[in-house]
Amino acid sequence: MTAILPAFFASPTVQTALAVGTVVALVSSIVGVFTITRGQSFAGHALSDMGAVGGSGAFLVGVSQLWGFVIAGVISAIAMEAIGTRRLEGRDVATGVVFSAGMGLTALFLTLDTLIGGSSNAAIAVLFGSLFSIDPQLVPAIVLLGVGTLGILTAVWRWVSLETLDRDLAAVRGVPTRWTRTLFLIALALAVQLSSLSIGAILSTALLIGPAATALLFTRRLGTAAALAAAIAVVQVWLGCLISFASFDWFGGSSWPVSFTIVATVFATYLAARAGRAVRPAVHRTAVA
Repeated sequence: MTAILPAFFASPTVQTALAVGTVVALVSSIVGVFTITRGQSFAGHALSDMGAVGGSGAFLVGVSQLWGFVIAGVISAIAMEAIGTRRLEGRDVATGVVFSAGMGLTALFLTLDTLIGGSSNAAIAVLFGSLFSIDPQLVPAIVLLGVGTLGILTAVWRWVSLETLDRDLAAVRGVPTRWTRTLFLIALALAVQLSSLSIGAILSTALLIGPAATALLFTRRLGTAAALAAAIAVVQVWLGCLISFASFDWFGGSSWPVSFTIVATVFATYLAARAGRAVRPAVHRTAVA
């Protein structure tokens, strides 16, 4: 593996992937901590489904899927807050119909992309993504969107933290809860759509939920969990990229998809953390006995 490292870091494609992947990992994992503690994993999944409509539509009109993801995600976030995410969660049938319609539109746009636009790779790019195929010219825009997302979260950090811990107390202390929920959903939408661009709309919640869930196994302090989740996510993305790059030599010139290797790393890390948590109390009880 060490012999591969020079070629790995020297590759312009890898450099772009690592730059984008680091930004996406930081944003997704930090937002993910609040997503889990606020019980809004449903919202993250819904936003990824609706973002796919924008990503596939962008292919159809000939613009970067990044902007399709972002525009559709932000509009969906504002609409979800207007309707009420709690109300959406409680209306299983209506929610299922709406989001199924969204995926239906995605299927239509992707089919039209193939028939009209001649883009046979549109479905793979939108649904499964690839850090190794991102246009380097998009890196500045992705960085700005990532910084903007973290800026929104930083601006409402205290409000979100207080509302996450105790909504009634937040209302008593004068926290503008409607604005807090709306701005958080926008930050969540941007995080999900950046992740969708990197590893695909179907897999995007892996970076949102996985590192954050792993961090929250070890601490419930929001700030500490966010920092730990960010570190875990960056390592997972870099390791996933390295495994995908190295696998080219394992199978005679055919690499594992980078989206798969990143998600597999996220999953394996979470399982290992869960196993470690389960073993530690047992060891402690044995030592005490």
